[in-house]
Amino acid sequence: MQLFSTFENNMFLEIAISNLEKIGIKKENIYAVPLDNREESRKIFDTLHRSDGISLIDIAMPLATAFAVITSSIGFELKWGPIYWGLIGAIGGFIIGLLIRLFIVLMSNKKQQRLKGKQSEVILIVECDETKGEAVEKILWEHFALGLAKVKS
Repeated sequence: MQLFSTFENNMFLEIAISNLEKIGIKKENIYAVPLDNREESRKIFDTLHRSDGISLIDIAMPLATAFAVITSSIGFELKWGPIYWGLIGAIGGFIIGLLIRLFIVLMSNKKQQRLKGKQSEVILIVECDETKGEAVEKILWEHFALGLAKVKS
């Protein structure tokens, strides 16, 4: 039987390994494999094949509409007329809304990177008899395993 579990790299992992050795699991049957965690930041703009579900124009479009209406109504009294001023207002409102949304997304990504929580850093693979499987599973859960899977061979 093989048990796969994930842990943070801390003292509880070391204690779990020493407790496994105390119940008769040999060192040769315990494998600890460190994981490489993602270090690159998330991409802001979506592509054709990947989307994160965050819209960048949800604030830009209403602001473009509002600015277009306001500037076109003011444009009746200005030199270029309502059409040009409406287009200028729409483009300006869109740019302002886009900048606001980009600022919000960038700030929330920084907070998410700080508050990610627990990450798996080590995979622990334990080979044992099925008779010791329950004891090994109990030890792993007691020492704060983040996840656990059993494979019976």
